[in-house]
Amino acid sequence: MPEFPLPTGKLPPELLDELLARHSRPDPRVVLGPRTGEDAAIIDMGDRYLVAKTDPITFATDEIGWYAVNVNANDVACCGAVPKWFLATLLLPEQRTDSALVERVFAQIAHACTALDVTLCGGHTEITYGLDRPIVVGQMLGEVSPDAFLTTSGALPGDALILTKGIALEGTAIIASEKRAELAGTMDAEELERCAGLLHDPGISVVPDADCAIAAGGVHALHDPTEGGLATSLWELAGAAGVGVRIDEDALPVLDSCRTLCRHFDLDPLGLIASGALLIAAASDAADGIIAALAGTGVSACRIGEVVTDSEGCTLRDASGRHRPLPQFPRDEIARLFEGG
Repeated sequence: MPEFPLPTGKLPPELLDELLARHSRPDPRVVLGPRTGEDAAIIDMGDRYLVAKTDPITFATDEIGWYAVNVNANDVACCGAVPKWFLATLLLPEQRTDSALVERVFAQIAHACTALDVTLCGGHTEITYGLDRPIVVGQMLGEVSPDAFLTTSGALPGDALILTKGIALEGTAIIASEKRAELAGTMDAEELERCAGLLHDPGISVVPDADCAIAAGGVHALHDPTEGGLATSLWELAGAAGVGVRIDEDALPVLDSCRTLCRHFDLDPLGLIASGALLIAAASDAADGIIAALAGTGVSACRIGEVVTDSEGCTLRDASGRHRPLPQFPRDEIARLFEGG
């Protein structure tokens, strides 16, 4: 049984599986319903499939509205769909909310929607008792042709695993922004500013990455590492598809600045929140073409391993060929940092 009280972050997968098994209601029009490792629902609307996603932004951030749009759009794009419509629920703290805060969050949402050609079409806003910071719960809707949708469960043994950009863009940016004073002796002000800017350059959106990879051909599954980092994303993909993964440790594109911050705070980059990277499972003979296509759009990508059978498990392979289990993180490393444990 999961520990009590439950830690912050995602519910333990075994608890979530049990809850979904008891409470999900079948519907023949639901092509993809709630499942561990799948981040969006897919609903049959006739000649098109509707892809629906919801995700909250709960970490303190100055760009919470912009975050909410992008992280929800990422999961819609990972289903092969085009993000089209966004709804937002804004929960704002009592005694700490003024019109300037509300205006700022709305402007961020509008800016992010415009950049993605998404329409803000509804939502709810309130001042909420008991909060010490704003929370935005986003809902993104998109469309995809019935013959073009993707699921995390589509990964197949023999597929190449490709990762775009590097890890952990989001975690590195948040830590650099929130822990500037503590990092003054580790990084200079210019480097800290560059790290904080990773949210926008290269940015946490993977919508262009997904579009490019799909157009190149051979993609079987897409998944974006978020809470729990790359390791959690790999475990989710493996669990959804009923496969294992073999990851080449030396091939992992961990940002130099991420390594520096993680050493300073004794964190593992593999478990650090990692929006901005896209995990691609694709036919092995298509991998080079996908990587080249991404490079042609200015997005770096590299092959980090392969999908194997479930019986082979999820492992990291070092330079000498030795294998060890892929680590698991019951909560994100950034939560452990900010909660002091």
